Amino acid sequence: MTNSPFSNYAYAILTANALRTPDKVALTYCGTQSFTYDELNREVNRVAHALLAAGVAPGTRVASLVNETLAVARVYLAQMKIGSIVSALNPYWPADTLQAVVDGSEATVFIYDSSVQGLIDAVKPNLPGVKVWIDVADLATDGASEEEPPYGGHGNDLLALFYTSGTTGLPKPVRHSHFSALSVAQIWTNVETTENSVTGTGAIIWGIGFPALVGPTFYAGQKLVLEQDWGPANFLNVVPREKVTHVSLIPSFFSALLGNDDHEKADLSSLRAIILGGEPLLPAVRDKIKARFPEAAIYSYYGQTEAPYTVFGRQDDGSQPITASGRARLGCAVKVTGPDGDRLVGEVGEINLSGPNVTSGYDGLPAKTAESLKDGWFIGGDLGVLSGDGVLSVLGRRDDAILKGGQWSQPAQVEEKAVEVDGVAEAGAVGVPAHVEGAEASEQKILLAVVARAGATLDAESVRAALAETLPAHQVPDAVVVAESLPHTTDGSGGPGKLLRRGIRDAHASALD
Repeated sequence: MTNSPFSNYAYAILTANALRTPDKVALTYCGTQSFTYDELNREVNRVAHALLAAGVAPGTRVASLVNETLAVARVYLAQMKIGSIVSALNPYWPADTLQAVVDGSEATVFIYDSSVQGLIDAVKPNLPGVKVWIDVADLATDGASEEEPPYGGHGNDLLALFYTSGTTGLPKPVRHSHFSALSVAQIWTNVETTENSVTGTGAIIWGIGFPALVGPTFYAGQKLVLEQDWGPANFLNVVPREKVTHVSLIPSFFSALLGNDDHEKADLSSLRAIILGGEPLLPAVRDKIKARFPEAAIYSYYGQTEAPYTVFGRQDDGSQPITASGRARLGCAVKVTGPDGDRLVGEVGEINLSGPNVTSGYDGLPAKTAESLKDGWFIGGDLGVLSGDGVLSVLGRRDDAILKGGQWSQPAQVEEKAVEVDGVAEAGAVGVPAHVEGAEASEQKILLAVVARAGATLDAESVRAALAETLPAHQVPDAVVVAESLPHTTDGSGGPGKLLRRGIRDAHASALD
């Protein structure tokens, strides 16, 4: 079945549904456009034929810098059908990062939309390896064939390069095949869905968000609601308008959404599944979500760009501890190992992931690949504890661990108690000074930054005093700062990205002087 159409990623998630349910709505865009599965498939086919006519062939590496979510769906799926390799670029990278990443990708074609024209102007003179530049608006799709194009990629063929977040150094190019992306698409088998389920998402669908959000929605034959803005304010408009039933977000999004009273005026009763991951889910935040959305099942997951959705669990039905991420989903595996590589149960160690969803490595980085992929297991630098019955609790990044009083702690242990303090909407803890890679770990002090709920006033010393009553001595912050906001990654969704603890240290370390 290696060269069957069903082993082509775009055929499996889109064309198969165009044959099965041609008249069902597949996608809406910003409340202004709507496509059935048949209509979307025909549109993608036109784009595919236009790309072929422009010289994009199977195996061609295409740097794809597309910001408009509808264009992302059209262009990515068309490339995946014909077997060109999507180098999925982040439109929020600075020009120097973008230039270095494209140069390293060995792309010979660059496709973009008008929203990133400034970046294109900045990098184009310095990318001689790119021979063809294509503005999405200039693709000659009028009159292009609506018939299925030849499928140029299958199975273990390289589908795309999806990049790590790049919080330190350049983003790394993660290789995913048609098969590994299809494994990610099957995640909805772990979630309660119906034929009428509606998944909402925003601009984060470029990059790994595409196989993590678009792929599962289409594979399950659901409707996908695409928006350019998926921040809390627009969320309150879109969910009632589109009757969104399923969302996949990071916990920080709900800290922001529930940090003021605006959500109380919105009808969010359509939500039936809330999938949370990407950063620790604090029990206090989970409880706030559960209270606001009593009809919604709450799921947790753990994975990385290199191994999306490897671990999955239910957070609101008592089937696992509330601090846990879940069990390895069907076909996948997880283990925790000590410094010698031996498997640990009930002890803190390094998380190892395995399964058909795991990357084949980092493109052009053999040493990094060898470091992270060992005997079929991906080792990404996170610490966790695995119970005897296979439930994984993720503690956080190995490099984020805080050493104080001769004992190690994870920031989430401090943050969990901080958000339980009256008036605290969000908290971020870091060790100061930072650990230096390769150096022996040394004692640190704990710096905690907190953000007040809308309408509340916080006093730093009062917060610290409250925590001194609930935390062990080695976890009590040495300094607390009240900040207007905490630093998050920029993902273009309009909502908060992942918490950048390094940014807390950079902005507020002087509080410990």
